[in-house]
Amino acid sequence: MFLKSLKIENGESLIREIPFHSGINLIVDETNTSDRKQSGNNVGKTTVLRLIDYCLAGKGENIYKDPEFKDKSNNQIIENFLKGNNIIITLILKEDLEITLSKEIVIRRNFLSRKEKIQEINGEEYGNDEFPKKLKELIFNSSSQKPTFRQIISKNIRDEKNRLRNTVKVLHPTTTMEEYEALYLFWLGINSDNSDRKQKILAQIKIEQNLQKRLRKESNYSRIEQALIIINRNIAELEEKRKSFNLNENYERDLEELNFSKKEINKLSTQISQLELRKELILESKSELEKEIVEVNISQVQSLYNEAKALIPNLQKSFEDTLIFHNQMIQQRLDFILKELPELDEDIKELKRLLDAFREKEKSYTIILQKTGALDELQKTIEGLNRLYEQRGNLEEQKRMWDATISTQKALTNELDSINAGIDSKDELINERITIFNKYFSEISSRLYNEQFILSADKNDRGYELNISSISGNLGTGKKKGQIAAFDLAYILFAQEIEIDHLHFIMHDQIENVHDNQITSLLTEIISGVNCQYILPVLNDKLPTDIDIDQYKTLSLSQSDKLFKI
Repeated sequence: MFLKSLKIENGESLIREIPFHSGINLIVDETNTSDRKQSGNNVGKTTVLRLIDYCLAGKGENIYKDPEFKDKSNNQIIENFLKGNNIIITLILKEDLEITLSKEIVIRRNFLSRKEKIQEINGEEYGNDEFPKKLKELIFNSSSQKPTFRQIISKNIRDEKNRLRNTVKVLHPTTTMEEYEALYLFWLGINSDNSDRKQKILAQIKIEQNLQKRLRKESNYSRIEQALIIINRNIAELEEKRKSFNLNENYERDLEELNFSKKEINKLSTQISQLELRKELILESKSELEKEIVEVNISQVQSLYNEAKALIPNLQKSFEDTLIFHNQMIQQRLDFILKELPELDEDIKELKRLLDAFREKEKSYTIILQKTGALDELQKTIEGLNRLYEQRGNLEEQKRMWDATISTQKALTNELDSINAGIDSKDELINERITIFNKYFSEISSRLYNEQFILSADKNDRGYELNISSISGNLGTGKKKGQIAAFDLAYILFAQEIEIDHLHFIMHDQIENVHDNQITSLLTEIISGVNCQYILPVLNDKLPTDIDIDQYKTLSLSQSDKLFKI
């Protein structure tokens, strides 16, 4: 899919329409930075990227909460403008820009909520959960749970700190290796339908390991088994002794009812303890997660950032957004682990009700038996048996919990091994795909830096990860951005060769950090050989003088003609 156009509307009034073409698309800030009274940081050039990102299921807050707008008042102005005027953004994706009748995807979004919210794909409204799923289905022909649509396209829209600094580790810093594995396999065009299940299995195994850790504080499995052998032997001896007493029929029946009640009391007590232990584990996990929710004085941090930006104009203000995103992820995990609590509370309540009933029954039969004038020796025997049955019930429940968690963990591990074996069986295919990718990656990087970058798949006990190696070792900021450009362009060539669905556009911010020689090579030589769109927001006087800006210009902005014209 290519970008066809981006339209910004205020009701029926058109504010701006941006058509995109094949090849290089420059969003140029014409501000003359030699004039110290002028600045090229608040006209909206990066905002174009973020509006496209918003239409592709982004949150959109970075449109008006960004270093591009100098202060909170400006942020508020933009936010009020977008929401107060019901600004509607329309993005059109097209399968082939050269074929008029080729497939199109029309996406419309505004910045309002509830009933006033617009979130459409091809004229149909979608909720927050279904919106990215539908985009994934239309663009990538995939309905798998993992990786998510937003994860897949993360390398195509590089406007945020993490994606500008890292070539392949483009997701949030808290992303697990298992999530990255699913993403990398998808990028390589390899089926990863089990990736979602694998992540859930690993979470469940962690719960079972925590349960075993708690059980181990009380006793270990071998000690429980040996204690049960001894207790069963003692019970058998006392049962034989009890049978030696000659008692009337009613006494035997009442005694059996009493013993049955005691047994049920012990069983129910143990079951309640088990459920309360499970609840305690969940609450402990909740407490641990809540500790991870970061609460800081945002205004103080904002002041520090404002001071820092005065010294470093290009400083990325990502702290607040990263903090909010991190807390939202923690909240989602909290919601997941707390789903079991209502059912646990109901089970505990019901078991306690049964426990009270059996205690009343026990009390009743105890009174009846006391009235029969049982022999002291028999009473001692019965009391001894009751204590032993109680001990045995407690140990049996501990053993049952051990057996259950060991069995569950074994089943989960077997399933995980099966999934990993399925992935491992694709080793050869993974290496074949990486070889194809490196054909383009090394060639483009060689043309840029006379040095070949190599992608490799490294496997450990948690799965695959992708790494990039360089002959010269560490990369500087400019060279790193050149590596990112080489990677993204190589991916489009790779995806075309193996015929997998992909986006044909790349959006990069801060291209000025790349050396002039590499910028010239990219814009005048390399990109022309790739069937793609390369969208760059740039300052007019920051590009090399030998670049014909007018040839590639898609949009021109300035202090007198800002993106939203406000």
